[in-house]
Amino acid sequence: MPLHLSTYVYGEPRRRSEGVRIGCARLPARGVRKEEYAARGIMDVWLPTVAPSRELLGWALKNDLADDKTWNTYVRRYRREMKDTDARQTIALLALIAENMPISLGCYCRTSHCHRFELERLIRAAAQNTSP
Repeated sequence: MPLHLSTYVYGEPRRRSEGVRIGCARLPARGVRKEEYAARGIMDVWLPTVAPSRELLGWALKNDLADDKTWNTYVRRYRREMKDTDARQTIALLALIAENMPISLGCYCRTSHCHRFELERLIRAAAQNTSP
């Protein structure tokens, strides 16, 4: 069954049929009231369970993720964090939801080196493992 799963950058205009916008950054948008998140195109719901830990985020901000070796280290560490029970179960749930309705994963990053793309891969892999 195909997944209804996409990604976006916080603040981008909504695309047709992208569904529920899930904010998957570690920190919520600063200076924006929660009640304004959806209207400003940031997110419909914040889900930090699938965000990199504060420690990993701090490490990433101190390093150059555009460097392939650094990026690969970051991805390995992020994937390791996503094996924890809460994150793993959340990813499995997102896979089931994406089979039935559109969801879109968002973050602040405007580059291809963003955890949301790894999260998308993890959700797609989880969908393949849980499909009947």
